[in-house]
Amino acid sequence: MNTSTLDRELQPRLELARRLAHAAGKRTLDWFREQDIVVERKGDDSPVTVADRQAEIDLRQGIAERFPGDGILGEEFGVEQGRSAFRWIVDPIDGTKSFISGVPLYATLVGIEHEGTPMAGVIHIPALAETAYAMRGGGAWYQHGDADPVAARVNRVPRLAQGLFVTSQVDTFFERGAGDAYRELERRAAITRTWGDAYGYLLVATGRATVMVDAAMHAWDAAAVLPVVEEAGGRFTDWRGEPVFDGGDGFGSNGLVHDEVLQIVRKFAR
Repeated sequence: MNTSTLDRELQPRLELARRLAHAAGKRTLDWFREQDIVVERKGDDSPVTVADRQAEIDLRQGIAERFPGDGILGEEFGVEQGRSAFRWIVDPIDGTKSFISGVPLYATLVGIEHEGTPMAGVIHIPALAETAYAMRGGGAWYQHGDADPVAARVNRVPRLAQGLFVTSQVDTFFERGAGDAYRELERRAAITRTWGDAYGYLLVATGRATVMVDAAMHAWDAAAVLPVVEEAGGRFTDWRGEPVFDGGDGFGSNGLVHDEVLQIVRKFAR
């Protein structure tokens, strides 16, 4: 498939991804800060709620209605094989721990890959009405509420010593024996905050953070954020330096500090 044909196939999928991410995100708000929401534990001890499951059902139904031949991978309901070269990778609530704590820094993620390559992504923060989205070759865009989208660009901070480093949960570094990596990143960075999950990557893509590092990631955590960060002018790789979304870990940066961060984390790569 040539580039122009692929773009024609991809554009309506990105438009749908944006609509579905907003709709599914709105659905999660029905349960956000509900005192009596039931929190269950999955096999890996991570939390899940009815909001996670219902939002993913909504996403899957919306995709199947418009593009029934496309495959789907989702955090809550696994793989649905498709017949086309496109696959959607969705996470209805990225940051369920924030969600169940009443913290608004959680996201609905929708990524689209073509023949195994991530081509487009949407990061939507329902409780803050912030969205970043991108398509390869089409740039990255940021929208707040109903305002017109504006170009999303990473910052030009040249060194960690001048930048903001964000992550999701500190103990994930120590659980994989990479505590020294965390300590070194924190030591070098001007500011460190744990505003992570997908919100951290939105901060990088919009120039507010310089690097976001995850010691543990699944494909549904990373598929949407990779094209957004790259199209915003940054870089996203796993800890080995490979530009993949299924390496089990990952980090996104403004590009200028990427090698500095890679030097720190690569020695702990799987």
